[in-house]
Amino acid sequence: MLDINPLLLSITIVVFLILIAVLNSLLFKPLFTYMEERDASIKADNDKVGNNDAEIAELTAQAQKIVNDAKLEAAAIREKVVAEAKELAESKIEAKRAELAKDKLEFEKSLAETREELKTTLMSQVPLYKEAVKAKFSQI
Repeated sequence: MLDINPLLLSITIVVFLILIAVLNSLLFKPLFTYMEERDASIKADNDKVGNNDAEIAELTAQAQKIVNDAKLEAAAIREKVVAEAKELAESKIEAKRAELAKDKLEFEKSLAETREELKTTLMSQVPLYKEAVKAKFSQI
């Protein structure tokens, strides 16, 4: 049958335990330390990225606020300029209307004077026209 040699079995167990102790100190402990350090580094990087996301969101919000404020300011400036332009145009229109009204009054006055002169001239020449008409009727 199977013969078990106790000396060989105990030597194998001792070698196995020594091997586990050596591997634990030389391989497993440095490997676990490296893995823990890597996990800590990854976590720190994730925290930094999270902070960057928050910072980017904050900067984006600030930029959007600045853009909105600029749009409002531009709209206000545009409304002010349009109002000033309308006011200027109205003042020019009123000045031109006043000038045209003045010219119209002068023209009406001149027309009335011309009408009176023509009426006076025609009235002074009525006897001549009457005589010319009588001469024409006498020729017929």
